Amino acid sequence: SRGKFDTWVQSALKAFLCGSLSGTCSTLLFQPLDLIKTRLQTLQGTVQPGSARVGMVSVFLTVVRTEKLVGLWKGMSPSFARTIPGLGLYFSTYYSLKQHFFQGRGLGPLEAVALGAGARSVAGVLMLPVTVIKTRFESGRYNYSSVVGALRSMCQTEGPRALFSGLVPTLLRDAPFSGIYVMFYTQTKACLPTELGSSSYGPPAHFLCGIGAGVLASLITQPADVVKTNVQVGSGLSTAAAVRQVYSQQGVRGFFRGAVPRCLRRTMMAAMAWTVYETMMTRVGLKS
Repeated sequence: SRGKFDTWVQSALKAFLCGSLSGTCSTLLFQPLDLIKTRLQTLQGTVQPGSARVGMVSVFLTVVRTEKLVGLWKGMSPSFARTIPGLGLYFSTYYSLKQHFFQGRGLGPLEAVALGAGARSVAGVLMLPVTVIKTRFESGRYNYSSVVGALRSMCQTEGPRALFSGLVPTLLRDAPFSGIYVMFYTQTKACLPTELGSSSYGPPAHFLCGIGAGVLASLITQPADVVKTNVQVGSGLSTAAAVRQVYSQQGVRGFFRGAVPRCLRRTMMAAMAWTVYETMMTRVGLKS
């Protein structure tokens, strides 16, 4: 009926706004980790055999020395353009699917995986063009002046298809990450005492649950993230070619390059996003 549809729209909109707010906070705080991760993952072609190993600290110092401290937040515009609406889409899709299929009951492990992966797939496909631009900004290999300028340049020189480069590895990274994250997060949160979840200690407890879930999900999906980054930075590079390139230049270890900054960022960002989202959803009268 019309009334139910209006209620659903209002609830989905509230979930979108709560998700967007959580994305704003987490993106601003953890952008430097994402930039360092991207720089580490795109070093394969420039590191010479036998040269000293490049790590987080050396990349951090290089960025600060050559681009100053503000350089660590390079790519903020596309990050905001991707994460704020992206998390809004993710959480509104997650909330809508949960209300439609699992209303009034808890999620089992497999149901949590399916729900998280489905919501992330929708948001990932819709936000992929901005994700490609964000990755190129952070790589330091492109001199785009703005998100709009990058969009125009890519369409003119590479065609619109370039905006959806890395779709397969992006989905192979994001869908499993979200599915695994939601499974571990919901299951560990369900183990908390009821009185703890409803008290002032609820948000910190949920945050700790999110950290544990984020570490596991990040490590499992790290190889797909490395491949995704190389596809989106290397113009015209296919997924299979990116896999061969990483393996030939770095071996199996190359698929875990940038794991530490990504794990830190994704874990803290996801934990903060879910904590802010659930707190806001409670305050606006909705339960996720």
